[in-house]
Formats: sequence, structure tokens, C-alpha cells
Amino acid sequence: MKNIFFYFVIALFIISCSSVQKYNQQISMLHPVKGLLKDVDMAYAKLQNLHPKLYLYIAKEQLDYKFDSLKTTIKNPMSSQDFYKKLAPVIAEVRQGHVSVSPPMQRFTKKEIKGNKKKKFEFYELDFEIFRDSLWIVNTRGLDSTIIGSTVVKINDEPVSSLIANYKKLFTSDGYNTTFHNKIIGARFSGYYYKDKGFLDSLSMTIKNKDSLYTKIFRRIAKDSLSVTKKVDSLKITPKKLTKTQRKLAKAKRKQKKKDNIKYGYVKPRKRYTRNFDFIGKDSSIAYLKIRGFTKGKFKEFYKESFTKIDSAKSKNLIIDLRDNTGGRLAEIDKLYSYLTDKDYQIINKSEVLTKQPMLKYLMSENSSFLGKVLIVLVSPGIVFHSLLKTSKEDGKKYFKFKSAKLKKPNPLNFKGNIYVLINGGSYSASSILSTNLQATKRAIFVGEETGGAYNGTVAGVFKFIELPTSKIKMRIGLAQIEALYKTEQDGYGIKPDVKIIPTIKDRLQNIDPELEWILNDVETKKSN
Repeated sequence: MKNIFFYFVIALFIISCSSVQKYNQQISMLHPVKGLLKDVDMAYAKLQNLHPKLYLYIAKEQLDYKFDSLKTTIKNPMSSQDFYKKLAPVIAEVRQGHVSVSPPMQRFTKKEIKGNKKKKFEFYELDFEIFRDSLWIVNTRGLDSTIIGSTVVKINDEPVSSLIANYKKLFTSDGYNTTFHNKIIGARFSGYYYKDKGFLDSLSMTIKNKDSLYTKIFRRIAKDSLSVTKKVDSLKITPKKLTKTQRKLAKAKRKQKKKDNIKYGYVKPRKRYTRNFDFIGKDSSIAYLKIRGFTKGKFKEFYKESFTKIDSAKSKNLIIDLRDNTGGRLAEIDKLYSYLTDKDYQIINKSEVLTKQPMLKYLMSENSSFLGKVLIVLVSPGIVFHSLLKTSKEDGKKYFKFKSAKLKKPNPLNFKGNIYVLINGGSYSASSILSTNLQATKRAIFVGEETGGAYNGTVAGVFKFIELPTSKIKMRIGLAQIEALYKTEQDGYGIKPDVKIIPTIKDRLQNIDPELEWILNDVETKKSN
């Protein structure tokens, strides 16, 4: 039996290695024109069959023409990467931000993955932002801090300006908004570069700092070398033996820390929380919520805890910071909004869809595992029945009713004071839906920059993931129109701030927050008056 098990493991290892090698060869090879044309047709057909607002920002005739024109440019065999650079800009013309296209990336064997986990690419430790169309380094996360405040001129002798221009063609915001692009490219620049260039062990970066121009090499290095290693010659430090009480306290502390990490949504690579709450000032009159996303952790406990503290402190002002919050769960913004209104509310309408089975489409996506698909097939009758109960037809259109489309009561702990909301181009999707509700009901003062997400909603909620057969390019398509009950006549733009303030690179480097400062001054002015 041991021999059989040993040979079985060896066989699996060989099959795994060969499948990885086969996949990598396939995505790097030049694909035949006929196969690529089929991929184009499939991509457009999927959009037409699944996306309920495909022609909201572009006429069908125009989009037909763009896809036809794309096909005429495919005259010679090409790699998946080159095909991606042709296909993505055409799909971006739809101007629906939740439709995304990703090139197939190199796969690794288990041994290679294990080795890669022991290393870090220094380039990925850098945080970037775009100011005045230039890429600035604003944080190095423990690496050389002297390059903070520098602009990146070239990467591997390629001008960064051309990289940014190319990356802007590969995705879109919702509608005609432009604030989203710079924020997202800045925040995710290393990710776009990886999609563009693939796995690298090193790269050279030409950096400009004040009047000096120099080149710096970033390498893939052992993780241990990023931290200071403590060495005490040849002395051995014996750990102090803890008493039973101390061990018990240490265990309770670890347990509480684990609970807090879940509640606040701890992001280990960034060593920070997704949700943060604090009071500003000595008298607790100003409460501050910084929400980086509506995706990670158990949010119900966090909001209950936060608004209990606000109620106990009798705070008069609440600041909700949604800057660079790219969205997440409807259930979370629904819960948060219940603390911000004293009236019955409904955070979204019923969602227009093209399929009666959006949940089944999502669960049976290409990114689902084989075992997962088998399980879904077994429980599919229940999923189908549930979806039929949630789906209705009105005026020839299909609608799916999410839980957030129900009329609800405000939370008894709802905040009745002044609300300020901080927004910028990185405020997108669910954070824009929340902002629409708050602005439409005149519940808050908005400070900052126009949101990247549209006021009138977005196509998201549930998604279908597709892999094009020849190029192996992956597509993500939103299946449901998610919108608040409120609309603006000018469609395709974000939530506009009541007070427009855009920080400069100088503000960022000096840790000055001009938007927050304006709010604090406004609170003081109103208090004085």
C-alpha cells in the first residue's frame, strides 16, 4: 500500500508539472488567426448575453463597428499578451468599470511556488500615486526611505509616461468619469506592470529626486532580509518561563487579537485594518470612521461597537472617510446606512438582469474548481428555485431582488448629528452607492474629489467569469444593475463634492490632509457660531 501511495504521489507531481509546462507554452505561443477571431466573437457574444446595460454609454452600432474593426487588425498569429492589448481597449469602450479583462499569466509548479513564497520583490513594496500625470513614490514599506517623494522616470529604460498611457487604455470607470484612472493606476501600478511584463527577478528604475537623476535596481530578495535580524554574538538567550497565569493571559490576548483582526479586517501585507474608528480631539465630539473597503472581515460587530461608542460619547459630528474605497459587499453598506438615517430606507432598487439565474451563472464560472462545480450541480435545483423566487419580469425586462432592495427600519443607534464624507477618484462601486444615498437625502456634506463610481449606479452584484478558449484571456462581467432609488439627469458621472479639494504631492509628503483639515475647521466655525 505504501508503494502504491508513493507512486500515486509521484504520478500526480509529474502530471502537475507537465500541465503547468503545457499551459505556459500555450499562452506564450503564437495563436492562429482563426482561433483569435473566435475569441473576439465569443467575448462580444458573452457581453451581449449577460450585461444588462451594455449600450448605456455607447450605441450598439458604434460597439459593433469597434469589434468588427478589431477583427480586421488581426491578420497574423499573435501571443495571448499581444492579443490582450488589442482586445482590452475595445471592451473598455463599453465604459462599464466592472467589466474587466486579464491576460493569462505564467503558472508555477508547487516547488516554484514554495520557493517564491520565501522571497519578496522589492518593487512590490513601493506605494505609488499619480500627481500631475507623474508617478510618485509615496511609501517604501520598510525599504530605502530616501526615495520617498521621488518621481519615476523610466522602468527598464521604458518611459513611465508611455506605460501610464498604455495602462489607461486597458480599463474604464463607469461612464465618462476621469478621476478613477489616475487613482487606480497609481494604487495598482505594480499589478499592471506585472500583467504587462510578467514574472521578473529584477528591474531597473530611473528616479528623479529634486535635481538629481539616478538608477536604482530592485530585486527579488529573501523575506528575512527585509527586516532587521538581531544577532547577539554567540550568546544564547533563554526564553523567560511564564507562569500558568501569564500563559493564560497570553493565550487570551492572542485570541482577542484574532477576533479583532477579523472584526476590523486586518490586511497582513499592509499591516493595517480595513475598518478603523477613533475620536478626533479631546472631547469626543468628532467621530471618525475610515473604511478602506467593504470586503474583508465581520462588519456587523464593528459598526455596532463603533456607533455604541458614538452614542455613549454623544458625538455631534461624524466623518466617514471613503477615499480609495473601491467597494465590496452590498450587505455592508446596507448595514452602515442603517446607522446614518432615522427614516425607513431602501438602499438599492431591484436589479435589472438578462438572465433568470444570475447566482447559478456566477457559481458555474470558469474560476470555479471541478469539485466546486460538481457540488453546485448537486445543489442546483435549490439555487434555481431560489432565483426564480427572486426574479420578476416587468415591461419586458427581468429583475433580480437582492436583500438590500428591501425596505428596512433604521438602527436604534442611528446617528443624528452632522455627517461629513471624504471622497476621491478611488471611491468606487459600493462606496459610490452609499454616497449617492447620503447625498440625495441631503444627509452629509461631501469633501474631496468626484468619485470614480457613477451616481446612477453600476453593473455588478454578481459576476460571470469566462476564459476565452484560444488566448486563455479571462473576462469578468457584471450581471446586475445596482442602483440607488435616486438618479441625476446627467448620467455617467460620479458623486460631486460640495467642497472640492485635491491634495498635492507636497501635502502627501508632509502628512498634511487638506480635506480633513477643512472639515475640522468647518466644525470649529459652526461651533463658534
